[in-house]
Amino acid sequence: MLKFTLGQVAQMLGGTVEGNPDAEVFTIAKIQEAQAGSIAFLANPKYEPYIYTTQATAVIVNQDFEPKQPLQTNLIRVKDAYLAFTQLLEQYQRLRQQAQQGIAPNAHIEESAQLGEGVYIGPFVYIGKNVRIGKQVKIYPHTFIGDNVSIDDHTVIYAGVKIYEGCVIGKHCVIHAGAVIGSEGFGFAPQEDGSYRPIPQVGIVHVEDHVRVGANTTIDRATLGKTLIKQGAKLDNLIQVAHNVTIGKHTVIAAQTGIAGSTEVGSYCMVGGQVGFVGHIKIADKTIIGAQSGILDSITEEGTKWQGSPAMPMSQYYRVQAVLRKLPELWRKLSK
Repeated sequence: MLKFTLGQVAQMLGGTVEGNPDAEVFTIAKIQEAQAGSIAFLANPKYEPYIYTTQATAVIVNQDFEPKQPLQTNLIRVKDAYLAFTQLLEQYQRLRQQAQQGIAPNAHIEESAQLGEGVYIGPFVYIGKNVRIGKQVKIYPHTFIGDNVSIDDHTVIYAGVKIYEGCVIGKHCVIHAGAVIGSEGFGFAPQEDGSYRPIPQVGIVHVEDHVRVGANTTIDRATLGKTLIKQGAKLDNLIQVAHNVTIGKHTVIAAQTGIAGSTEVGSYCMVGGQVGFVGHIKIADKTIIGAQSGILDSITEEGTKWQGSPAMPMSQYYRVQAVLRKLPELWRKLSK
């Protein structure tokens, strides 16, 4: 069990303690559910009533927070309570993961594989030939790492992940359970008899540093070259990324989105859930795409917002929806 005094927590977050700096906390909780020994946070004023009844040992608040009733808890005052709580969660998770080291006796590791210092290899993990695993990498049970894969320092691979041969994973990445990296791209050549002949997919997937891949997301290997997920991109659960796709730096994509082959999504984009992209198009940097949109053409202007299927500029989409709601009334008038 990890224990910290409030003084240590405040120092970690660059804040100050209002109360007992020697009080100890060992878990993190919601303010409305917290018990003794836990630390919570208050950033949204809607939750302020809970701070007067919470059993938490401490609550992280903004520096300008002024209680309207007596408090039964200690406070840690910081510049931005929401950001500070995020930093605390990151540190808590990092410390828990650092405690996990060693190689399970029933993991299978080929002799030619290279393992860095402080790695954790869980039960029933398979690591193929000529694999390179960096320092402090954590690989959880039932994961498959194919031949010639490279995984850089401090990356976490959760249970049941499959990383096919030759793929490259950067530093400080997180790949969640069930994700498949480097599966065969969906490429087939039509034949005269109406059948389809598979086109060999001999490229790789390259995931750069600080990328997060959600549970059961699939990223296909390239036909030639590489499918590329650039630094800092965040992919939600249940996303399909096809062969030779490029996803730009710090782009975030929500669940159930599908991106067809050879499409290039720019940097700093925001993509809602269930969005579909056709293949061989380009999406400009800082584009925002609403949920369930269908992207049929390239978007060339940076910083624009799109919605609908087929997608249109978001302002136009809202005008269209306003007219659609009036259609039944307009039809009745037209019928008369």
